[in-house]
Amino acid sequence: MLPAYIPNPIAALFGGGVPIDLGKRYPNGTRILGDGKTYRGFIIGVGTGVAVGLLQIHLTNIFHWTFLPVHTILSIVGLALGALLGDICKSYFKRRLGKQRGERWPIADQYDLVAGAIFLMVLIDPRWLISNVNLPIFLFILIITPILHRVVNIIGYYIGVKDVPW
Repeated sequence: MLPAYIPNPIAALFGGGVPIDLGKRYPNGTRILGDGKTYRGFIIGVGTGVAVGLLQIHLTNIFHWTFLPVHTILSIVGLALGALLGDICKSYFKRRLGKQRGERWPIADQYDLVAGAIFLMVLIDPRWLISNVNLPIFLFILIITPILHRVVNIIGYYIGVKDVPW
């Protein structure tokens, strides 16, 4: 899941610039996604997730690490891209529900990247997903994700990348 875990904090750290929704609003005045979802953040986030996945492939080949999943180019692109697409979808629904940027949305805030990554993998490479994410690994993902999410957001808050520590 590392290629899926990396893109979101990297997008927040290096994002900014032109928002994906181009500042457009619905007739009621709410933004489609908001300023927090930018092209630069999306591209750099996905690119970094793919780079981390390529590093995993390289290290697995050099050191024959059997504890890492056997990634493919398709799996790392799918995980990285799916994670940020999941985050974007969450932001879309968050705006539809009238929630503001940075407002807490428990469960959705923690698992959007996991849902997006897994959903995209089901669509583009279900064999990889089934052979690498068994029940114990899936349960581990469900347990570790909110912990990682909280730690990364606290760090982001203290270094000034996030306005709120959640």
